[in-house]
Amino acid sequence: MQYPEPIAKLIDSYSKLPGVGAKTASRLAFYTLTMDPEDVKNFADSLSTVKDSITFCEICGNITSKDENPCAICMDSSRDRSTVLVLQNPKDVMAMEQTQEYHGLYHVLNGVISPSAGTGPEDINLPALIRRLSKDDEIKEVIVGTNANTDGEATAMYIARLVKPANIKVTRLASGLAVGSDIDYADQLTLIKSIEGRNEL
Repeated sequence: MQYPEPIAKLIDSYSKLPGVGAKTASRLAFYTLTMDPEDVKNFADSLSTVKDSITFCEICGNITSKDENPCAICMDSSRDRSTVLVLQNPKDVMAMEQTQEYHGLYHVLNGVISPSAGTGPEDINLPALIRRLSKDDEIKEVIVGTNANTDGEATAMYIARLVKPANIKVTRLASGLAVGSDIDYADQLTLIKSIEGRNEL
């Protein structure tokens, strides 16, 4: 038996979300049918609004409102402007901010170098980092916070090779982050320890 077209399309839409398989997509679609019409409308409006009003910061690459670009962190004069923490994605920024231990600036790559996926340095926000470092002589240290897996390590080493000739210290988040772990899944104490115990690359 085939589902009516509207349900089939909704299931297909849900199944495009990361980690959502066919069964979960089907459950979500049928749950949507039982929702209050106003809640469904608000949900649809939220999806539309986020695509229309969110962009990437022109300086660091983190997500920000189109009305606030550069982002609030880049414009915050109280931040330590001598350090830049390089992270893979905006979720990592939120995780680090929740620790309330890091007070420097960020640079979000929005990906990693991954030869197996066909992703090179030019496919992520890496050229913007190099331009940023060449223009801003306040930056004395780059902390690389890519995930502790093969692609994250390869990206970290690539960044170190690019940055070191500019006489900028390059360190790596260390103790507390297990190999293969993702920053946005780590607890706050682990992230604090990783900042405190960073190693020079």
